[in-house]
Amino acid sequence: MRTLAFLFVAIFIFTGCTGNSSKKKEHKTEDQPTKGTYAYDRQFLKKYHDIIELKNGNSAVLLVADYQGRVMTSTCDGESSFGWINYDLISSGKKAEHINVYGGEERFWIGPEGGQFSIFFEKGKDFVFDNWQVPAEIDTEPFKVVSSNSTSATFSKDMHLKNYSGTEFDLNVNRKITILDKASVQKELGVDAGNLSVAAFRSENRLKNKGLKAWKKETGLLSIWLLSMLNPSDKAVIVIPVKAGDKEMLGPVVIDDYFGKVSSDRLKVIDNVVYFRGDGKSRGKIGIPPLRAKGVMGSYDAENKVLTVLKCPVPENEKDYVNSLWKLQDKPYAGDAYNSYNDGPLDDGSQLGPFYELETSSPALALKPGEEYSHDQIICHFTGDELELNSIAMKTLGVSLNQIKGIFE
Repeated sequence: MRTLAFLFVAIFIFTGCTGNSSKKKEHKTEDQPTKGTYAYDRQFLKKYHDIIELKNGNSAVLLVADYQGRVMTSTCDGESSFGWINYDLISSGKKAEHINVYGGEERFWIGPEGGQFSIFFEKGKDFVFDNWQVPAEIDTEPFKVVSSNSTSATFSKDMHLKNYSGTEFDLNVNRKITILDKASVQKELGVDAGNLSVAAFRSENRLKNKGLKAWKKETGLLSIWLLSMLNPSDKAVIVIPVKAGDKEMLGPVVIDDYFGKVSSDRLKVIDNVVYFRGDGKSRGKIGIPPLRAKGVMGSYDAENKVLTVLKCPVPENEKDYVNSLWKLQDKPYAGDAYNSYNDGPLDDGSQLGPFYELETSSPALALKPGEEYSHDQIICHFTGDELELNSIAMKTLGVSLNQIKGIFE
C-alpha cells in the first residue's frame, strides 16, 4: 500500500480508527470468545457479513465476498488467528471517502497506483491525497460468489476501469481460494511438517481482457496486486531471500526509501537475505525488484512461535512491473515484484493498526482481447516445536530461526 504517509492521516479523519483495533487478546466473558482468537473473529465477521468458512481438520480460512472475496483470517487450531482485522471500521458501518481499510490476511487489488497509467487518479489531477481514490471495484463493491464448498470458494467480478491517461479497460477478475491440507503444503514447499500445526491456502487470481483492444505499454498496463495484513509482535521479523548479482543487471537488492530511508536497526541485508522488523511500531516499506525475487518470502514471530511462508513464483527474466510512485514517471514499468510494509504511529501518535504486510504483484499485463493471466500464491502458517519450525525455515527461506531471532539483537 503505497504513499501511506499521506493516506493514513486521512483514514483517521474519516473512520476514527485508533490503536484499539489491534488484535490484543482481552479477557473473555462467559458468552464471548477471547478477542484476537479465531472464534472471536468468526463471530465478529458473521455479525456484519455473510462469511464463507473453509475447513480442513483443525485448520480453517474465513472469506468475505463483500470485501472482494478477501481472506480475512485463518487458523491452524481453532484458537490462533493470523489475519489483522480492523474491528473499528467494520463495526462502524461507515465508508471512508478514499479507501476502506478493512484489514484481512489477503486482499485483491489492481495496480498501478500512481503515475501516468494510474487507476487511482483521474486524468489531469495532481498526485496528492485529495485526488487519490481506490476504485470502488476493489474497495467497496462485492465480488459474486460463483461456487463454494467446504474446501474452496470462487469469486468473480466484471470491471470497467480508466487510467490517468484516459485508457479504458474492460476486464473480468476470477478469484479462487482453496484451503490446503498438510500433505499438500509439504508437497508445495518440499518440507516435512512433522507434528507442526499448519494453516494454509492457495490463492488463484485470473485477470482477463474482455475489451476489443489489446493493452499496450504505450497507453498503460494493469497488474494483479495481492496484499496480506498480518498481526505484528515485538519479535516478528520479515525474511526475504534475494538473488545475488550485479546491481546494474538485477537492480538494487532492496528499495528502502518509500517513506524515508528505513534505519539499520530495522532493516538488514546479510548473505543475500533481507530482514525487516514486523513489530508494528515504526512505519516503513521495502520493495524487491523482480530480477532479485526468488519466489518465496515469509516471517517468523518468535514471541508466538509462528512461521509464515508465502510462495509466489516470479516469471523468469520478466522485468516489466508497474510503477506506482505518485508522479509522472520516466520508467513506468520499473516496479517491484515483492513488497513489505511495517505499520507504525503517525506524528500525532494515532495509528491504523498495528500490522505488517507481505505483498506480491504480477508483471505488467499486455493482454490481447480474450487473453488472461493468472497470478497465484500460497500462504502457509506453521506453529509448534521450534526444532521442527527451524527445519521448515531452513528449507524455504534458507536461514535458521536463530539467525532470524538474533538479527536485530
